[in-house]
Amino acid sequence: MTALCGGIDLGGTKIEARLFAGPHAETRDVRRVPTPTGGFEAMMDALVAQASWLDGVADGPVAIGLAVPGIVDPATGVCFAANVPSSGRALGPMLSDRVSRPVPVVNDCMAFAYSEAHGGAGEGVETVMGLVLGTGVGGGFCVGGRLPYRHAGLAVEVGHLGLPARALARHDLPLWPCGCGRDGCLERYISGTGIANLAEHRLGERLSAELLAARANADACAVLDVWADLAAEALDAIQIMLDPDRIVLGGGVSNMPGVAGRLTDALSGRTLGSARPPDIRTARHGDTSGARGAALIARDAWT
Repeated sequence: MTALCGGIDLGGTKIEARLFAGPHAETRDVRRVPTPTGGFEAMMDALVAQASWLDGVADGPVAIGLAVPGIVDPATGVCFAANVPSSGRALGPMLSDRVSRPVPVVNDCMAFAYSEAHGGAGEGVETVMGLVLGTGVGGGFCVGGRLPYRHAGLAVEVGHLGLPARALARHDLPLWPCGCGRDGCLERYISGTGIANLAEHRLGERLSAELLAARANADACAVLDVWADLAAEALDAIQIMLDPDRIVLGGGVSNMPGVAGRLTDALSGRTLGSARPPDIRTARHGDTSGARGAALIARDAWT
């Protein structure tokens, strides 16, 4: 097994490269650079520079994987993303040509799930759903330690399922428009942005999950109770569609104290029929899991 491997996590504001070492893929070095604003060629040059940095600190070429937001078409390798200039480009083949080795490209949430299934909070079970609750909501799925084939390259886009009318009615919530062009998407209510939306709607001020948890007064707790109830709708949908053994939480919202227990309680009694609820845990590798998952995928393909 290759001792070293590298992962690059492409985001809207930064490009993070991490070199991982050993059988458990622990971070040996990390380098972050701002995501260029000058278009695709500038972004590609920055990715190549990050790959060169990884080779330099590894004292030679290493397996490198790339985690990206959005859709990667498995038939063509063409990407689509809202916040980085990769849409319409076959990023993997182009980067592979520039660095003279195959570079697997994977959706960042799928990379997160893969990382947590291999030495993370999802290890030891057959099916792992990674639910990333950050600025938006995304998901990835790992079965038997592998990423399943996805027909159109979609990850588990649970954030763009519609919030059920029963939940909107239960809490007297409006139908908020989503940046995807639809109305009432789950991420408008249960992401970090969604929590701020709920706080503004209920309390008249935008507050983060961290601030709400710190206040711990009746009003703040009521907002978090509404959030947990709405998030349980997403968890219920995940179980109905995928029935995973374990759901691993990532993203900034997952740092809220006691979040796994809060969501376990919210889901309790809501499962369909006599179905056992999935085990819910927070990620072991946290914000490193995108780069780590991409690196492990590359390492596994390299060996």
